[in-house]
Amino acid sequence: MKFCSIMLTGMLVFAGGGAQAAGFQHVRVPDPQDAAIEVGIWYPSDAAIRTDVDSPVRQALAPDAPVAGDRLPLVVISHGSGGWIGGHAGLALALAEAGFVVAAPAHTGNHSEDERYPPARWMVERPRHVGLVIDYLLGAWGGRDRIDPDAIGIFGFSAGAFTALVAVGAVPDLERVAAHCAGHPDEHACGIGGLPSPGTVLAWRHDPRIRAAVAAAVGFGFAFDAAALAQVAVPVQLWAAADDQVVPYRTNMAPLRRSLPAVPEFHLVENAGHFAFLRPCDPRLERAAPETWAMICIDAPDFDRRAFHRRLNEEVVAFFGRVLRPSPSRP
Repeated sequence: MKFCSIMLTGMLVFAGGGAQAAGFQHVRVPDPQDAAIEVGIWYPSDAAIRTDVDSPVRQALAPDAPVAGDRLPLVVISHGSGGWIGGHAGLALALAEAGFVVAAPAHTGNHSEDERYPPARWMVERPRHVGLVIDYLLGAWGGRDRIDPDAIGIFGFSAGAFTALVAVGAVPDLERVAAHCAGHPDEHACGIGGLPSPGTVLAWRHDPRIRAAVAAAVGFGFAFDAAALAQVAVPVQLWAAADDQVVPYRTNMAPLRRSLPAVPEFHLVENAGHFAFLRPCDPRLERAAPETWAMICIDAPDFDRRAFHRRLNEEVVAFFGRVLRPSPSRP
């Protein structure tokens, strides 16, 4: 989904941090077909946390500190359209504190500072980016020997959730997209322009190294029926916002939930809107960027975003902990 640029949000987001150490690196991953991909990497570390909030994601972290632990699971976080590497920094930190390595790429052509690409391009490019990031973490990254290559997961929000499903085997049905938008022209996804035409042959990149997926408020959820999801063979945790006006539950999440080959772990968040899945905003943003504040920061009066994110983080960490934990046969 095409959101407003949220670069200012990246400067003024809620700066949450845990008591345990978490290292952080800000890198650029080479892409032989495009510009290098900006990536934030969180990971367990025994180093001291800096007392000042001085990272690109506005968290108190241990920059470039040594990695602690072995056989660490890896989770890739894919942001929504127009998002950035820190949009889910609270979840990334919670995962790092729980013993995961986390990599959050800024998808070229579809992030807060670069929205050049139409959906017909970023739909395909995003899963390819995920593969390149995994290649980098397992190959060139200095902590590569600490990662368990058999314990890789992905979390995605909105367009990132679309990305996550494609990465684990889904094949979007472009005929369904066209038919749905003909009948629902007012739905947000149908009005953004640049959608691929029915019959277009797209090179969807699936990555068999990914063993589990968490998908929140799936963008273009109506592109997936049982046939489109037939090759998804990993555990899936789904999250939907009951009051989502961008990705309506009835036309996106409900049919997708019914169509997955295996019953997913499902969470419906009452009183939540689409952007409730983004980390809580710093109150200073209201004055600095009122339009951005109005779009992504205002929740229903009876919805507590900070409390919800505590629950979201706990549930996602627990899910990945269950499905990516080392098997008894592995030392």
